[in-house]
Amino acid sequence: MKKFGLLLAGGVAAIVAIANFGPMIGLAISAAILYYAVKGFLLADSTCKKILWVLIGLAALSATLSNMPALFGVVAIGILYLVYKKWNEQPSHTKTPEDPFTNFEKQWDALRQS
Repeated sequence: MKKFGLLLAGGVAAIVAIANFGPMIGLAISAAILYYAVKGFLLADSTCKKILWVLIGLAALSATLSNMPALFGVVAIGILYLVYKKWNEQPSHTKTPEDPFTNFEKQWDALRQS
């Protein structure tokens, strides 16, 4: 039953990730342009260059904000990773605790033999 739940969660996450693949690419490109616009703004010396970098940055910011539904795809990829880790996880063999009365019997026999 656990494997079925993992399969179901992985299937839904895969569908969401594939459906949001295009917006994720757009988000990555617009975020990279925004990063370089901020970096260019900080390195610019003249006012004209700073105004140009601000305009580029505002355009990239609007493109980045319009691609925010791509975060669902990023979360879905994270869920796929967790499902993959759980699917390949080796079952841990927990040691059953010893019966305290068995241990008492062993100690009682050791005391009687001494």
